[in-house]
Amino acid sequence: MAQAAILEDAYTQGSRQANRPAGGFLEGPIVWERASLGDDDGVFRLDGQCLQELDELAALMRANPLPMLLREAGDLPMPACRQLMAGAKHSLAQGPGFAILDRLPVGQYDADTIAAMFWVLSQLVARPVAQSWDGKMIYDVRDKGMAPGNGVRPDVTNAEQNFHTDNSYNLYPPDYVALFCLQPAKSGGISSIVSFYSIHNEMQRRHPELLERLYQPYLFDRQREHAPGDAPVLSHPLFQYVDGRLVCRLSRLQVINGHKLAGVPLDREGEEALECLEAIMKEPRWNKEFFFEAGQVQILDNTRCGHRRTGFVDHPEPQRRRHLLRLWLRDAGRRFYNG
Repeated sequence: MAQAAILEDAYTQGSRQANRPAGGFLEGPIVWERASLGDDDGVFRLDGQCLQELDELAALMRANPLPMLLREAGDLPMPACRQLMAGAKHSLAQGPGFAILDRLPVGQYDADTIAAMFWVLSQLVARPVAQSWDGKMIYDVRDKGMAPGNGVRPDVTNAEQNFHTDNSYNLYPPDYVALFCLQPAKSGGISSIVSFYSIHNEMQRRHPELLERLYQPYLFDRQREHAPGDAPVLSHPLFQYVDGRLVCRLSRLQVINGHKLAGVPLDREGEEALECLEAIMKEPRWNKEFFFEAGQVQILDNTRCGHRRTGFVDHPEPQRRRHLLRLWLRDAGRRFYNG
């Protein structure tokens, strides 16, 4: 098979391992496991004042029609919501790396209004950016009846997912991923979050030689999310230090497909390191699990935490099928897909 063109990720050029500390283990609130988290860690509940502010926002939007993408958080002062989202952002940046908002009142407003509330609140964490090469800003996560593969993202299937970070296979991934549940599945679809910092420490304890391989490049299938004529494969490590901070980017499926697409077999050590990483992440002790309920929002640090969901079964009625809205948030770079 002829080799496909490979793009080296400019996001990481010149920064690999240069700032990586020698020895020692990662520390801080981002280093957690299931048993170390309290039930309310990372959970932010919308109180009556927040809900009142959202109702005022809904009234303002009804009285002043505007395309959703032009709605800004400055439309209303919303002091209670701002305080809530400041706490959520602190949890993302200085805490366990995730925040769960419980919850937006999905039954009280039409679909466009409740989506606009999600859009506005998320801006209080960071700026929404494009989620596809064609510029899609708000992404519907729902089963389209297809199997994952080249050009088919796993999030539009009902198949079980591996732990991953969003847009690991393209340039400039988002800093944060926000998911808003409009309708949960009939069964399954259990969400899990894992701290890559905790997994990094465990890899260092058990298999330090394989951890080193994760700092070397892997090839990722870019999922046809690029301009015509661009290289279809991207090269970058899974773990790397950027500006003195460990950044993690992972998609097992896209690594496997990337090496196949490029015609470059994955080396034995690279495969073992990937398998070891996957095996540790699957151990229940490292996972924060929850079942999405309608109205809940999950936001996570896409550079330090991975996420997944189990496979699911939908209701037969179209209006009751699992439906999430997703936003990608990033303040750095430009707003288009490749930043």
